[in-house]
Amino acid sequence: MDSVGTLSPFNSPTVKLDRLFDAPGIEIFAKLDLLQLSGSTKERTAGSLIDSFMQSGQLQPGGMVIESTSGNLGIALSRQCVVRGIKFVAVVDENANKSALDIMRAYGATVDLVVNQPDGNKLAARRQRVAQLLAENPGSVTTNQYGSPHNPAAHFSSTMPEIMEAVDGRLDMLFVATSTTGTILGCQNYVREHGLSTKLIAVDAMGSVLFGGESGNRRLPGLGAGIVPELALQATPDRVFRIPEIDMVRGCRTLARREGILAGASTGAIVSAIGQLLPEIPQGSRIAFLVHDSGVPYLHSVYNDDWVREQLGEEPDSVEALQREELSAP
Repeated sequence: MDSVGTLSPFNSPTVKLDRLFDAPGIEIFAKLDLLQLSGSTKERTAGSLIDSFMQSGQLQPGGMVIESTSGNLGIALSRQCVVRGIKFVAVVDENANKSALDIMRAYGATVDLVVNQPDGNKLAARRQRVAQLLAENPGSVTTNQYGSPHNPAAHFSSTMPEIMEAVDGRLDMLFVATSTTGTILGCQNYVREHGLSTKLIAVDAMGSVLFGGESGNRRLPGLGAGIVPELALQATPDRVFRIPEIDMVRGCRTLARREGILAGASTGAIVSAIGQLLPEIPQGSRIAFLVHDSGVPYLHSVYNDDWVREQLGEEPDSVEALQREELSAP
């Protein structure tokens, strides 16, 4: 399938939200990367990573890509590989979303599950397994989403310019969920190169070690990290929010019931962070955030009351309570 026209094949809508918060005088925009072909902003990352290998000649049709992934990148790489005639092996852990694994398999990917890590560090265990599989499959490559400069390059060349075009070049704050930190680093590089005043707000998970955080148990994939990725050493956000998983759940449900956008856990974390910061944001400000992925793979976790009770030990808020709750309250 070839792209047609002059627009980037990754260009997704940026929409203005009026019902998410009671915040007159503050404009809030959402970049809907849940509408990417593979359902997340990782479509951009995967395309850039695979293109770099194919352009260098290290990867050709019939070759193999092996990558550690918590879900979204695996789905995107599965799709990007299948249209290029490349085999793909996704190395995942037990936190991986079952629906995401089903989607990868539907694209023809091989799913390699790493379990029972002695030290509990799932990311480190996945990366060790990737190294083992590379040694067992001569000629295979790993896209190394944690260190490759082609990860942030995707967001420097597409994500950030698309957002700035949509808001007519004026944006005071951008909220980005962090894991490999490729997205926020690409946006940061764009902001600096173009001399923008946009503040970058990193949204991380409680229990993630990014930006000096303390390691802890995390059940929801796609946000945070158990080790500091190479790319994170270059990322210097203006502010960092660490969000408990129950607040990710509440943020997701609030976004769905107020704006009709069904998003994943990382976007729910962003909604929570915006709610916390909103009282400090000056009137007349323009803020934006990335809707990183679709909520469909999270129907059996984030949007399931029984899962929330069993896994998070919290009673999920009722529809009525969510409708009454104002996340913008101090």
